[in-house]
Amino acid sequence: MDSDTPMAKNKPSKLKARLPRGFVDRSAADIRATEAMLAKIREVYERYGFDPVETPAFEYTDCLGKFLPDTDRPNAGVFSVQDDDEQWMSLRYDLTAPLARHVAENINEIQLPFRSYRAGWVFRNEKPGPGRFRQFMQFDADSVGAPGVQADAEMCMMMADTMEALGIPRGSYVIRVNNRKVLDGVMEAIGLGGEENAERRLTVLRAIDKLDKFGIEGVRLLLGEGRKDESGDFTKGAGLSDEQTERLLPVIMGFRVAVPKAEGSELPFDDMILNKDTGNFSDNVATCERLVAEATNDVEREGAEELLAISQLVSAAGYGTKRILVDTSVVRGLEYYTGPVYEAELLFDVTNEKGEVVQFGSVGGGGRYDGLVKRFTGRDVPATGFSIGVSRLMTALKNLKKLKADEVVAPVLVTVMDGDTASLARYQKMTQDLRAAGIRAEMYQGNWKKFGNQLKYADRRGCPLAIIQGGDERAEGAVQIKDLIEGARLAGEIEDNVTWRESRPAQVSIPEADIVATVRRMLAEQAEDRARQDGDAGATQ
Repeated sequence: MDSDTPMAKNKPSKLKARLPRGFVDRSAADIRATEAMLAKIREVYERYGFDPVETPAFEYTDCLGKFLPDTDRPNAGVFSVQDDDEQWMSLRYDLTAPLARHVAENINEIQLPFRSYRAGWVFRNEKPGPGRFRQFMQFDADSVGAPGVQADAEMCMMMADTMEALGIPRGSYVIRVNNRKVLDGVMEAIGLGGEENAERRLTVLRAIDKLDKFGIEGVRLLLGEGRKDESGDFTKGAGLSDEQTERLLPVIMGFRVAVPKAEGSELPFDDMILNKDTGNFSDNVATCERLVAEATNDVEREGAEELLAISQLVSAAGYGTKRILVDTSVVRGLEYYTGPVYEAELLFDVTNEKGEVVQFGSVGGGGRYDGLVKRFTGRDVPATGFSIGVSRLMTALKNLKKLKADEVVAPVLVTVMDGDTASLARYQKMTQDLRAAGIRAEMYQGNWKKFGNQLKYADRRGCPLAIIQGGDERAEGAVQIKDLIEGARLAGEIEDNVTWRESRPAQVSIPEADIVATVRRMLAEQAEDRARQDGDAGATQ
């Protein structure tokens, strides 16, 4: 090519806007609905005497416990970076490990038991999929320094109260409670005790935790040699013998003892699960008494006795088996649980991504984790708590049509008819006067010369009212207020000020001094109309 030939200028390539996989953007409606839901949860937690605490999104990776990376895998399950002194930090995987670090670091200053709650985003460096995100919100409550099972009983009752505060009707949810010691005792009885079998016990726990997903036969395969799924992928099992598996199955499947409704009994029968075939009611206390009687070793017996104490406490407080149910099939997959475990399960049917009708399932859970703080302090600091999956719970409330944020009315729009500084100052004062009165308001910030665009903007924003003041109104000390709900028309029909002045639908002319009072009255009238329409719609359903 001739050196004198001008080279074509390289056109800079446009950066492609793309959302990272496993993450989502959130709309104003989603954010407001989430905040309304969190406010209801927070109200229950506060009523139980819990206080908020907040920990940062990043923790040193070794503080996250089971996700402590080896030299070659600093991102195993978590998103990690090195700081300036080459220490690995990770985005938190859950809210429990950061709490344990916070308590340990401040153990001499905080009051034990330390009763706290916190909501926040957690992050998983895992392959995303349908309904499986890399960032999601949890809402936790924990009692640290509370050794008695009364703290666990209280957690179960608080979970039940939270479900009902969110509008989930009794019978559409249940809090299932178990004790890991019951299962640990059974595993000890079949030869899986001791530190040397820790990995196999964890495999057993993970297999049992798949009961809802794969059913009892699928769990049986995972306890044995393994399970092959529909795609041909094989999951290696725990390698238990048939005899070991058969000893575990009654616990895995869960059992409950039913009692007849006795004359003069104080049991809350109206809040208990009824077996319609026998006319008997499932009773937690009777179930746990049987668990104690049939225990084969001290570990299993201790777990059963703790479950019995929880059952007696919640029953005395009036919580029957419809709300809190002893269920030995609940294990929770995490290794750090040391005693009672519980899960909030929703019982109504939904259609999954495969088109199958299934129960909605778990929206939260937790349990006792007496060893987490000890990793930092070297001393026993008992703790118990639970975590709600906020996004999953929101999906459940949408299914139940219970997710409704407080109504947020779009702002009143102060239009701009003249763009000189003096006029803009008048429009800005009107806007600020409305805001000072607690009314959402904004002054139009686009190209003021195309008035039709202002009305289009107001329509797309859903603005309830528009305030207009041109030269004539200013000379009279007046403004026009247009009711955009009643008098909405296509903004494209109004192209200039002349057309506007000739049409003026659904609007009033008032003294400028009366703006706030008039806007407040017109917004109240619109609210009454909406309430009436909602009432009419509800009556026809």
